[in-house]
Amino acid sequence: MNLINKKVTHKRFGIGSIVKHNDSSIEIHFGSENKRFVFPDVFGKHLKIHDKSDAKLLEEIIQKKEIERKEEEWKKEEEKILQRKKLVLRLEHEKLMQNHKLHPASQMVFWCDTEEQDSSFSEWKVFSGILKSGNNKGKPNKPSRLHQNSAVLLTAKDSSMLEKDRRILGVYMVNENFVGKLCEDGYIPAHSKYRIQLTEQESDQLLFWHYYINEKFPEKMTWNTGKYRYFENLWMAQILLDIVSLKSDTNERELAQQFFKHFCKMNQITAQELPKPNGALTRI
Repeated sequence: MNLINKKVTHKRFGIGSIVKHNDSSIEIHFGSENKRFVFPDVFGKHLKIHDKSDAKLLEEIIQKKEIERKEEEWKKEEEKILQRKKLVLRLEHEKLMQNHKLHPASQMVFWCDTEEQDSSFSEWKVFSGILKSGNNKGKPNKPSRLHQNSAVLLTAKDSSMLEKDRRILGVYMVNENFVGKLCEDGYIPAHSKYRIQLTEQESDQLLFWHYYINEKFPEKMTWNTGKYRYFENLWMAQILLDIVSLKSDTNERELAQQFFKHFCKMNQITAQELPKPNGALTRI
């Protein structure tokens, strides 16, 4: 927009002519002196341009600048809110966890066989298995990495299925008082509130390998031995968030949202910064 030599009227300095302007400033000649102003802010309250078509274009520019200014203010306020949330999460986590050092991969995915697909939900607990070697051979396997911030993901696949088709059946936070290092019997009980069982239709939409990846062999989707694996806190948060979107029942959706919020608090995860799933299935 070329405004050079355009006539304007300033409330204080009177009639003048524009001699210079760019995206941020404008210079106007008033009789015996030149004055510089912020562009386009000076127009509207203090300065008016005589040409009506130019006035209309300037009004559009001012409106656009105002929208950009408000968006910038909104972004800054959002950043402040985000930082406050992070601080609250950290303080709450310190209070809840006290002497426990947060591990970035303190979640468990459990392989349910046919019987366990029923018992896991009727009893709301899983068994970590028996040690097959070492000094403690024959004793229950201690899930030492699990703590109050941990959740257990229940998965299964039919014998006719490929491993890549492993489905998520449900999920629960560990019991409020559970400490894996102190677990002597190998049983991992569920939290009194945060526990979710998926319907068959929901499970078909939630495949484990959409979230999980073996960093050493990212192209492989194999699970040959062992009843469970530890995996990343962020991956569990991604799964919980997707469960929220799957739930159509109001009460179930509310519980899933509360579960997700509680999990994020316990693991110092900010929901707004949660990355998209990037498991092995997304890389095919």
